[in-house]
Amino acid sequence: MPRAATSDEPQRSEKWKARRNEIVDTSARVFARGGYHATGIVELCAANGLGKGAFYHYIESKEELLAAIHDRVMDEVMVGADRVSQASGSPSAQLAMLGDELLDVIHRYPDHVWVFLHEFPALTAERAQQFRVRRRQYEQRVEAVLQAGIDSGEFRAVDPRLTALAWLGMHNYTYLWLKPGGRVSARDAAKPFADIFIRGIAT
Repeated sequence: MPRAATSDEPQRSEKWKARRNEIVDTSARVFARGGYHATGIVELCAANGLGKGAFYHYIESKEELLAAIHDRVMDEVMVGADRVSQASGSPSAQLAMLGDELLDVIHRYPDHVWVFLHEFPALTAERAQQFRVRRRQYEQRVEAVLQAGIDSGEFRAVDPRLTALAWLGMHNYTYLWLKPGGRVSARDAAKPFADIFIRGIAT
């Protein structure tokens, strides 16, 4: 499910929220090109067309901005996982749908995904813990589908945890070549990925 709103978010206007989302998206591109640690507030302000005062009206700190980028990715993948869990189908069909949903997020948010995969060690304290919890929640969704396949006899008795990590690894780095507007769509990539992986674990 999408991240729960903090206590002050309901008091913010829709215009404020929309502008903050724009800043998150623009900053993801900046971090993806220059790296989180090498990028300063001055550069972020310039990319977003804001002075420091205006920037801090929307974002409390650079780390909060990094956390917001991670939340954007997790919000999207969890929404996709919810759609899969609400759909009927065999474990094979659900695993294929999960891949379809995940690749769609990677296709739409390649810069966010780059930051998500490479810059998470910069998150500290509660933000780091939130990242670990949310990532684990998604992994457990994949594991549950794998376990259902094992229980039904559709999949071999693989280790659901290790197999889920292998499944994620196969998908995660497609951002390197799965470009928006490119010749290969997310749907184009999802089906052969599913076919290859399911053949490998099928009974």
